[in-house]
Amino acid sequence: MKNTMLGVLFFSLLILSAPSSSSSSSSSASEGVCIIGSGIGGSSVAHFLRKYSESELIRIRIFERQVVVGGRMATVSISGETFEAGASILHPKNYHALNFAKSFNLTIQTPSLDSDSSFGIWDGHNFLFKTLDLDFKFPFFKKILSLANSFLMFFRYGFSLFRMTNFVETTVDNFLKYYESFESRPVFETVDEMLTWAGLYNLTTRTLEEELLDSGLSPLLIQELVTVITRVNYGQSVSISGLAGAVSLAGAGDGLWSIEGGNWQIAAGLINSSHVELHLHEEIESISYLGDHYELNSTNGNSYPCEVTVIAAPLDEQNISFTPSISIPNRSLHHTHATFVRGFLNPAYFGVSTGSEIPTLVGTIESHDLPFSSISVLKQHSEKDAAYKIFSRKPMADALLDRIFSIRKETLRINWGAYPHYNAPERFAPFVLDGQHLYYVNAFENAASTMETSAVAAENIARLILSRSSGKTKSSSSNLKSSTSNTYDRHSDL
Repeated sequence: MKNTMLGVLFFSLLILSAPSSSSSSSSSASEGVCIIGSGIGGSSVAHFLRKYSESELIRIRIFERQVVVGGRMATVSISGETFEAGASILHPKNYHALNFAKSFNLTIQTPSLDSDSSFGIWDGHNFLFKTLDLDFKFPFFKKILSLANSFLMFFRYGFSLFRMTNFVETTVDNFLKYYESFESRPVFETVDEMLTWAGLYNLTTRTLEEELLDSGLSPLLIQELVTVITRVNYGQSVSISGLAGAVSLAGAGDGLWSIEGGNWQIAAGLINSSHVELHLHEEIESISYLGDHYELNSTNGNSYPCEVTVIAAPLDEQNISFTPSISIPNRSLHHTHATFVRGFLNPAYFGVSTGSEIPTLVGTIESHDLPFSSISVLKQHSEKDAAYKIFSRKPMADALLDRIFSIRKETLRINWGAYPHYNAPERFAPFVLDGQHLYYVNAFENAASTMETSAVAAENIARLILSRSSGKTKSSSSNLKSSTSNTYDRHSDL
């Protein structure tokens, strides 16, 4: 993964100035909390620990194997312009992320393509559906165009569109329970318990297709529009679990937003404000429980004692050895290949005569013949010059790109271990991996993988750490610092 020089310079300010100890023999078990991973999960754990802890003296260290923080929130630079490469969008009811953005005075932006953008569903030979794309200058005519496209959508899919909306809204309403106050929201020791309490567990036991058919959606809508959305957001079909699918559909709604300059700034702000000791470019290769503390050993040859250890990165592709060993369900990450191109699409490839006939977002149905999941315009520079993002399940070879594009000035490829490969019924790793104080934020990721779900899981992990460390019962929050800001206005909008 390539990162911008700006990010490297910014994060170099966060590198520890104090030398690392090469031995744990002189340290005690009171070495605080060690967090592996500096993405939204790890940085949120640090934030909520600092926010909820009664002690201001707790020591928090974060270990990041890359040279920058942010995890799967990363940007790329194409022809000097910055675009999101990983986690790209947030929902208007992602209240943790919204609160973080406001706290750090980050600039919120909506998608750059406005109502002039167009959408099409491609089957590899023809466009099964396309919205109208007319260049109107006046708002009134743009509104008429939007209504016309809504009518086209309704004409093809009918009342199933409203049933899909109801399915998503019901799921979102249940998810909003995770923002309730401590008095009504317990601390959860397992993912199963956390999902069951919010009324979401059953959605992980069946596929999205099964859930939508039972909700009365037409097979046509599921095979086309819903499939396009799951392929864009998770790179997978409607065979994913119902909860992951509902989250994916929510990510195609209105009011979506991101952070100007990159969503990684959320993680950077959380780390800076939490007074964390940050170890960049230091990968943890082993974790050993020594009876009263953990010993973490890094590939740099350093050793660190930690009273509490939090893993905030997917263990699926981490090379960490555990002593004693741990047991979690087998899981594989789904790899999405993101290809960024500066150039111009080839109209002949799509069976049209001019580039203007190609929608700004081309989604695809489920077919083995299709080489990509989606192609979207990131920025239109001129009539025959734009920046594009392509999602695919396999790498895009140069020969293929030369068929898809008539002009290709610059190409950048990223292979993301982006999210779990969802397979209902889902099985979940425990939040507490060893029955002691080894915690796993990404256990929740088998339910759904987003920036906000990671923050929600991290908040529960922070409460769980403080509750278990004080010997309180799992439902008690009396040892947590009182705060009124953990409850959000459910009726607010972005």
